[in-house]
Amino acid sequence: MARWFEGPLAAFDTETTGIDVERDRIVSAALVVQDTEGGRPRTTRWLVNPGVPVPPGATEVHGLTDEHLRYNGRWPAPVVDEIARLLAEQCAVGRPLVVMNAPFDLTLLDRELRRHRASSLARYLQNVPLCVLDPRVLDRHLDRYRKGRRTLTDLCAQYGVALEGAHDAAADAVAALEVVRAVGRRFAARLEELSAAELHARQAVWHAAQARGLQEWFARNGSDEAVDPAWPLRPEQSAAAA
Repeated sequence: MARWFEGPLAAFDTETTGIDVERDRIVSAALVVQDTEGGRPRTTRWLVNPGVPVPPGATEVHGLTDEHLRYNGRWPAPVVDEIARLLAEQCAVGRPLVVMNAPFDLTLLDRELRRHRASSLARYLQNVPLCVLDPRVLDRHLDRYRKGRRTLTDLCAQYGVALEGAHDAAADAVAALEVVRAVGRRFAARLEELSAAELHARQAVWHAAQARGLQEWFARNGSDEAVDPAWPLRPEQSAAAA
């Protein structure tokens, strides 16, 4: 029987107008599905006209300009509905969802659904078990004493994964998927007895601990920056404050 890192996986990634999950918008997204390790991936792409200006700094990262998105992008409402439905379909068939830094992409998608569909990601996932594999959380827990950054580019270098066309949603999704498989292989002795669903539950605990550690580091260095311990989706701000 195939271990979870050898079997079917899907990966989701977005490119955005910025890094604020409450205010920024999706400009492109991709869902990559791979049925077996080494199998040919199937990719669905979306290009979005966010309806707001794309800051030059964001364009420098992903290369998507206001003009290009106005002429080639679709309106957000139908796109975020399609994305949420496809993610729910992956979860419904039991295919784990790989999302690098899941609290960013999934929370941003949730806020876009609230903004454009008067809905939420939870509504699309109602009665569907969410199973997320986050390469950053896994790597930080399993190789916690390694120094250096842990961006997707860094993880690809660490695990020998090719990353061609970084900051393209589809390219990043494929790379994250391959990093998760590589993490599984490298730490098979510690992971192979766990199902993907069990790993999902443990990652929530691991991420919270990682967030506490980062918060303490910020405090020691005189920063009041807040680190959200929620994973894989941050609660709505108003709900969290209530």
